[in-house]
Amino acid sequence: MLAFLWAEDQNHLIGQAGHLPWHLPNDLQYFKKVTWNHTIIMGHKTFLSLPHGPLPRRRNIVLSHNTQLQLSNVEVVCSKELLLKLIAQDSQVFIIGGSQVFAQFLDEVEYLYVTKIAHQFVGDVYMPQIDYCHFKLVQKQKGIVNENNAWTHEFMIYQRL
Repeated sequence: MLAFLWAEDQNHLIGQAGHLPWHLPNDLQYFKKVTWNHTIIMGHKTFLSLPHGPLPRRRNIVLSHNTQLQLSNVEVVCSKELLLKLIAQDSQVFIIGGSQVFAQFLDEVEYLYVTKIAHQFVGDVYMPQIDYCHFKLVQKQKGIVNENNAWTHEFMIYQRL
């Protein structure tokens, strides 16, 4: 199963200067729960945005055009074709960003795990346009708004038809 996992604001914004434009602990906990013990794929910039390096208890794979790139405790793959071979036996694989990596796999993705935040933020990276007519909503859950989670948000899962 190949899935996208991301959070976005009302305008499909997903990043600002290499980081998330918001702090939403509910979404971070959801991300951890969903990806725990699974494979995550990201671009080099997304990897660099992780505050503590590779995420624990996950197979971390970086997709990069840089054939000389070497990272500790991370698998680096330089092409989509090699990546698809590498993950062929993995039961659950989550692409977590950035926008260029998402764009490369729009035709292959089977599930969309999206946290929709009901707010507009300032940023410079947007989610590629997804044609939702090819997906059906299979799960929707409201996030809890409190002093630590200031914005209304929902966790949604879509499955390709």
